[in-house]
Amino acid sequence: MKTPRYALLLSGGLASFATMAWSETTLTIGTVNNSDMVVMQELSSGFEKANPDIKLKWVVMEENALRQALTTDISTNAGQYDIMTIGMFEAPIWGAKDWLVPFADVPAEYDLNDVFQSVRDGLSAKDQLFALPFYAESQLTFYRTDLVEAAGETMPEQPSWDDIERIASKIHKPDEGVYGICLRGKPGWGENMGQITPVANSYGARWFDMDWKPQFDQPQWKEALEKYVGLLRNYGPPGAAANGYNETLTLFANGQCGMWVDATVSAGFLTNPDQSTVFDKIGYALPPIGKFAKGNHYLWAWSLAIPKSSKNTEAAQKFIYWATSKDYIELVAEHSGWATVPPGTRQSTYDNPAYQEAAPFAKLTLETIQSADPTDATQEKVPYIGISFVGIPEFGAIGTTVGQEFAAVIAGDKSVDDALSAAQAATTKAMTEAGYIK
Repeated sequence: MKTPRYALLLSGGLASFATMAWSETTLTIGTVNNSDMVVMQELSSGFEKANPDIKLKWVVMEENALRQALTTDISTNAGQYDIMTIGMFEAPIWGAKDWLVPFADVPAEYDLNDVFQSVRDGLSAKDQLFALPFYAESQLTFYRTDLVEAAGETMPEQPSWDDIERIASKIHKPDEGVYGICLRGKPGWGENMGQITPVANSYGARWFDMDWKPQFDQPQWKEALEKYVGLLRNYGPPGAAANGYNETLTLFANGQCGMWVDATVSAGFLTNPDQSTVFDKIGYALPPIGKFAKGNHYLWAWSLAIPKSSKNTEAAQKFIYWATSKDYIELVAEHSGWATVPPGTRQSTYDNPAYQEAAPFAKLTLETIQSADPTDATQEKVPYIGISFVGIPEFGAIGTTVGQEFAAVIAGDKSVDDALSAAQAATTKAMTEAGYIK
């Protein structure tokens, strides 16, 4: 009788890894409090049972806090973490600085070629891979099919931001506890700025010109920010300036948002009846465009990497191979269903008939991931790589500062013009001090 895949994983994982012997080791893992990472933490007991010499210590933080903690740790060589949850912003920058252990000899059974090339490219520098993706994502427009239909509207497969505004105005019923749209307002380069920047791209804006001069004084940024802020001020939930990814996910899952534009990875959570009250009322569309399709949706991968300061490199690699493997994906499928598996990383997932049947969002997710191009995301030329971020070390601080200005507009504490003026001044100062502007 064939041993079930689930049992194989719990009894030893990938065969070649199970034969390796380890002295007792504690791996400290810094990760984000997103739902897929919480599942990884729950299922990791199977890894510990199969590897009794390795103990896992989890340090789970919200997105902004995680980024600050990991950046501080790795830049000071503090060595607090053996495994870091990072993305396409950090991996190439930290890898180029020789702060990360490269994945140079990935075992054949891991099937690295199954991982999407664009995702591997985004986690690489100097022709070396510095992280392995736990899940990858782009963006989708999620909407309540019942509300849109009742309003006499039809969601286009490729909506514009004007379409989104029109529909939001018709389904916004705060007296009934339903808001027209939810979007991130919480300040942070990966929170509100990670969502606003693709909107800006789609209106023809860019962070910098070819001389690294900030562009917030240009009309494209004003048009984009006015659209984003106007949607939240007119049709969003109260306190939107404090809502990040987890907050907006919860609002939509609880039936309080008519629409939501955010990460594709959310789809698996939202279709789970144990976690979502609207699991059977969700429609999916492509991310909205302003005036242009280019750069209107990002590419991101929450990934696992090993800092050079770790003294447990081999044990850390063993865990990462397990957590990002095909077998782990099947483990999640057996645990909570195919729709909930970590998406966006492997071709084999999207070729799997069971996943195709369980995940009505799979086709659009794959389309957005494959069409996102970090090397060509703006109408005018730019000196940087990135769609939702600028791929330079200074961007973490700059993006968060700008995000604070924009959150103040969403909160009603500042005008669009004043926030853009402050963003222009602060970014110019930072780039001058960093030597980009002479």
